[in-house]
Amino acid sequence: MKSVTGLKVAAPDEKPWRCAHPGCTLWGVTGDDVLEILAALRAFDVHVAGGWGVDALAGEQTRPHDDLDLLHREEHEPGVVAALAALGFTETLSWRPVRFVVTDGRGREIDLHPLRFTEDGGAEQTSLTPGEPFRYPAGCFVTGTILGTTVPCLSVEQQLHLHQDYEPRERDLHDLALLRALDRKNRWRPELPWQS
Repeated sequence: MKSVTGLKVAAPDEKPWRCAHPGCTLWGVTGDDVLEILAALRAFDVHVAGGWGVDALAGEQTRPHDDLDLLHREEHEPGVVAALAALGFTETLSWRPVRFVVTDGRGREIDLHPLRFTEDGGAEQTSLTPGEPFRYPAGCFVTGTILGTTVPCLSVEQQLHLHQDYEPRERDLHDLALLRALDRKNRWRPELPWQS
Protein backbone atom coordinates (compact mmCIF):
# COMPACT_ATOMS: atom_id res chain seq x y z
CA MET A 1 0.00 0.00 0.00
CA LYS A 2 1.19 3.49 -0.85
CA SER A 3 0.37 6.47 1.35
CA VAL A 4 -1.02 9.35 -0.62
CA THR A 5 -1.89 12.48 1.31
CA GLY A 6 -3.01 10.31 4.22
CA LEU A 7 -4.90 7.84 2.03
CA LYS A 8 -3.90 4.23 1.43
CA VAL A 9 -3.93 3.22 -2.23
CA ALA A 10 -2.68 -0.05 -3.62
CA ALA A 11 0.21 0.56 -6.02
CA PRO A 12 0.30 -1.30 -9.34
CA ASP A 13 2.85 -4.06 -9.70
CA GLU A 14 6.36 -2.73 -9.87
CA LYS A 15 7.04 -3.73 -13.47
CA PRO A 16 8.93 -0.85 -15.09
CA TRP A 17 7.07 1.07 -17.80
CA ARG A 18 9.24 1.07 -20.88
CA CYS A 19 8.70 3.85 -23.37
CA ALA A 20 7.75 2.90 -26.94
CA HIS A 21 10.26 5.22 -28.63
CA PRO A 22 12.87 3.30 -30.69
CA GLY A 23 16.23 3.43 -28.96
CA CYS A 24 14.77 4.50 -25.64
CA THR A 25 17.19 4.00 -22.77
CA LEU A 26 15.12 5.59 -20.01
CA TRP A 27 12.11 4.40 -18.09
CA GLY A 28 9.51 6.97 -19.09
CA VAL A 29 8.97 10.50 -17.81
CA THR A 30 10.20 11.52 -14.35
CA GLY A 31 9.01 14.30 -12.08
CA ASP A 32 12.14 16.28 -12.95
CA ASP A 33 11.30 15.81 -16.65
CA VAL A 34 7.79 17.18 -16.07
CA LEU A 35 9.15 20.28 -14.34
CA GLU A 36 11.76 20.83 -17.08
CA ILE A 37 9.07 20.59 -19.77
CA LEU A 38 6.67 22.88 -17.91
CA ALA A 39 9.47 25.43 -17.41
CA ALA A 40 10.10 25.43 -21.17
CA LEU A 41 6.36 26.02 -21.72
CA ARG A 42 5.92 28.69 -19.01
CA ALA A 43 4.87 31.29 -21.62
CA PHE A 44 1.88 29.14 -22.59
CA ASP A 45 -1.33 28.07 -20.90
CA VAL A 46 -0.80 24.30 -20.42
CA HIS A 47 -2.33 21.85 -17.95
CA VAL A 48 -1.04 18.45 -16.86
CA ALA A 49 -3.51 15.60 -17.40
CA GLY A 50 -3.34 11.80 -17.45
CA GLY A 51 -1.27 9.91 -14.90
CA TRP A 52 0.98 12.82 -13.98
CA GLY A 53 -2.15 14.95 -13.56
CA VAL A 54 -3.52 12.41 -11.09
CA ASP A 55 -0.24 12.35 -9.17
CA ALA A 56 -0.17 16.18 -9.16
CA LEU A 57 -3.56 16.10 -7.42
CA ALA A 58 -2.19 13.57 -4.91
CA GLY A 59 0.89 15.72 -4.33
CA GLU A 60 3.29 12.83 -4.88
CA GLN A 61 4.30 10.29 -7.50
CA THR A 62 2.41 7.04 -6.96
CA ARG A 63 3.48 5.05 -10.04
CA PRO A 64 5.90 5.13 -13.00
CA HIS A 65 4.80 7.19 -16.02
CA ASP A 66 5.67 6.35 -19.61
CA ASP A 67 4.48 9.72 -20.94
CA LEU A 68 3.23 13.17 -20.03
CA ASP A 69 -0.22 14.33 -21.12
CA LEU A 70 -0.52 18.09 -21.63
CA LEU A 71 -3.50 20.21 -22.63
CA HIS A 72 -2.71 23.46 -24.44
CA ARG A 73 -4.62 26.28 -26.07
CA GLU A 74 -5.14 25.55 -29.75
CA GLU A 75 -3.88 29.00 -30.73
CA HIS A 76 -0.65 28.45 -28.75
CA GLU A 77 0.25 25.27 -30.64
CA PRO A 78 3.00 26.77 -32.87
CA GLY A 79 4.75 28.22 -29.81
CA VAL A 80 4.32 25.03 -27.78
CA VAL A 81 5.77 22.95 -30.62
CA ALA A 82 8.71 25.37 -31.04
CA ALA A 83 9.47 25.37 -27.30
CA LEU A 84 9.43 21.58 -27.22
CA ALA A 85 11.59 21.41 -30.36
CA ALA A 86 14.18 23.50 -28.50
CA LEU A 87 14.30 20.65 -25.95
CA GLY A 88 14.83 18.11 -28.75
CA PHE A 89 11.24 16.90 -29.20
CA THR A 90 9.88 16.02 -32.64
CA GLU A 91 6.43 14.92 -33.71
CA THR A 92 6.08 11.14 -33.95
CA LEU A 93 2.30 10.70 -34.17
CA SER A 94 -0.48 12.96 -35.44
CA TRP A 95 -4.17 12.45 -34.80
CA ARG A 96 -4.86 16.14 -35.31
CA PRO A 97 -7.05 17.89 -34.50
CA VAL A 98 -7.69 15.50 -31.57
CA ARG A 99 -4.12 15.03 -30.30
CA PHE A 100 -0.51 14.53 -31.34
CA VAL A 101 2.62 13.05 -29.77
CA VAL A 102 6.19 14.33 -29.60
CA THR A 103 9.23 12.38 -28.39
CA ASP A 104 12.88 13.17 -27.87
CA GLY A 105 16.11 11.20 -28.25
CA ARG A 106 15.96 10.19 -24.58
CA GLY A 107 12.63 8.44 -25.18
CA ARG A 108 10.50 10.96 -23.33
CA GLU A 109 7.01 11.17 -24.80
CA ILE A 110 4.46 13.99 -24.55
CA ASP A 111 0.86 13.51 -25.62
CA LEU A 112 -0.50 16.96 -26.56
CA HIS A 113 -4.20 17.81 -26.60
CA PRO A 114 -5.27 21.13 -28.20
CA LEU A 115 -8.18 22.95 -26.52
CA ARG A 116 -10.51 25.70 -27.74
CA PHE A 117 -11.52 27.89 -24.81
CA THR A 118 -15.09 29.13 -24.58
CA GLU A 119 -16.46 32.46 -23.32
CA ASP A 120 -17.47 30.92 -19.98
CA GLY A 121 -13.86 29.86 -19.22
CA GLY A 122 -14.42 26.23 -20.14
CA ALA A 123 -12.85 24.48 -23.10
CA GLU A 124 -13.55 21.90 -25.79
CA GLN A 125 -11.29 19.34 -27.40
CA THR A 126 -12.14 17.79 -30.75
CA SER A 127 -13.03 14.11 -30.44
CA LEU A 128 -12.99 11.29 -32.96
CA THR A 129 -16.79 11.59 -33.12
CA PRO A 130 -17.71 14.65 -35.23
CA GLY A 131 -19.89 17.14 -33.37
CA GLU A 132 -19.25 15.55 -29.97
CA PRO A 133 -16.23 17.33 -28.46
CA PHE A 134 -14.72 16.52 -25.09
CA ARG A 135 -15.87 19.27 -22.72
CA TYR A 136 -13.89 20.84 -19.92
CA PRO A 137 -15.96 23.02 -17.54
CA ALA A 138 -14.39 26.26 -16.31
CA GLY A 139 -13.94 24.92 -12.79
CA CYS A 140 -11.90 21.89 -13.86
CA PHE A 141 -8.65 23.84 -14.29
CA VAL A 142 -6.93 23.62 -10.91
CA THR A 143 -3.43 23.20 -9.49
CA GLY A 144 -1.56 20.32 -7.91
CA THR A 145 2.06 19.67 -6.96
CA ILE A 146 4.90 17.71 -8.49
CA LEU A 147 8.12 17.46 -6.46
CA GLY A 148 6.87 20.32 -4.28
CA THR A 149 6.24 22.63 -7.26
CA THR A 150 2.74 23.93 -7.99
CA VAL A 151 1.60 22.91 -11.47
CA PRO A 152 -1.61 23.51 -13.46
CA CYS A 153 -3.69 20.35 -13.83
CA LEU A 154 -7.27 19.06 -14.06
CA SER A 155 -9.66 18.57 -11.15
CA VAL A 156 -10.43 15.19 -9.61
CA GLU A 157 -13.92 15.33 -11.11
CA GLN A 158 -12.64 16.03 -14.63
CA GLN A 159 -10.00 13.31 -14.38
CA LEU A 160 -12.72 10.84 -13.29
CA HIS A 161 -14.87 11.97 -16.22
CA LEU A 162 -12.01 11.45 -18.68
CA HIS A 163 -11.47 7.89 -17.40
CA GLN A 164 -14.92 6.81 -18.65
CA ASP A 165 -15.91 5.06 -21.86
CA TYR A 166 -12.84 2.88 -22.40
CA GLU A 167 -11.47 -0.39 -21.06
CA PRO A 168 -9.09 0.56 -18.23
CA ARG A 169 -5.55 -0.78 -18.16
CA GLU A 170 -3.84 -1.71 -14.88
CA ARG A 171 -2.40 1.79 -14.47
CA ASP A 172 -5.84 3.29 -15.18
CA LEU A 173 -7.32 1.16 -12.39
CA HIS A 174 -4.61 2.50 -10.07
CA ASP A 175 -5.37 6.08 -11.13
CA LEU A 176 -9.13 5.54 -10.72
CA ALA A 177 -8.68 4.15 -7.20
CA LEU A 178 -6.52 7.13 -6.30
CA LEU A 179 -8.97 9.62 -7.84
CA ARG A 180 -11.89 8.05 -5.97
CA ALA A 181 -9.94 8.22 -2.71
CA LEU A 182 -9.04 11.87 -3.36
CA ASP A 183 -12.65 12.61 -4.31
CA ARG A 184 -13.89 11.12 -1.02
CA LYS A 185 -11.27 13.08 0.91
CA ASN A 186 -12.18 16.34 -0.88
CA ARG A 187 -15.87 15.82 -0.17
CA TRP A 188 -15.24 15.19 3.52
CA ARG A 189 -16.21 18.38 5.33
CA PRO A 190 -15.63 17.95 9.09
CA GLU A 191 -17.16 21.37 9.76
CA LEU A 192 -20.55 19.94 8.76
CA PRO A 193 -22.29 18.45 11.82
CA TRP A 194 -23.48 15.30 10.04
CA GLN A 195 -19.90 14.41 9.02
CA SER A 196 -18.27 14.66 12.44
